[in-house]
Amino acid sequence: MSGVAVQVRGVHKTWRRGGGTVEVLRGVDLDLNPGEQVAIVGPSGSGKSSFLHLLGLLDGPTQGTIQLDRLRGRRVGFVFQAHHLLPEQDALGNVMVPVRLAGGSVSTARARAETLLRAVGLGHRLTHRPGQLSGGEQQRVAIARALVMGPGLVLADEPTGNLDPATAEDVFHLLLELHRQLGSTLVVVTHAAELAARFPRVLELRDGTLHAAS
Repeated sequence: MSGVAVQVRGVHKTWRRGGGTVEVLRGVDLDLNPGEQVAIVGPSGSGKSSFLHLLGLLDGPTQGTIQLDRLRGRRVGFVFQAHHLLPEQDALGNVMVPVRLAGGSVSTARARAETLLRAVGLGHRLTHRPGQLSGGEQQRVAIARALVMGPGLVLADEPTGNLDPATAEDVFHLLLELHRQLGSTLVVVTHAAELAARFPRVLELRDGTLHAAS
């Protein structure tokens, strides 16, 4: 794996449905370089989200291997279409959660969270809970939370899918800019062809395997 951040070899994923089985991934191979930006496109039900969960080690393949290497701290940050913010916590508290779970002190967690929330333009909304924030603001909090531990790999699953076009554009631009500053490897699953087209590398998940997008 010399020089490679992520290596995927022969990955299959099978789900049990209705008493039968469905194979959504059929031998996926992929190399991701440190700092690379990759968009993955494909029709609904093609297995894009399943593959992203495998990349982030949230699930295991039915067959094949996934190796993470050359990732700073070997940490993975996730940004999902649904924000998954804690409703009882304000923006600051939500972003502090990963640092606290990793054993960081309250002061360290607060300092990191404040820095990132200011970076995403929410310095004036630190004490607002998710219910007091717009959809775009909630997604900005989710991005800050995903990046607060300085992950070597950032995975985003339809991060702008629930947003209006103008807000989606702002959030997408912010994600790319923060990724560049962080120097992490970024993989984004999206249905938006115009957003995917901005990536230097676009892959299509089709018939259970990855192909270079035409």
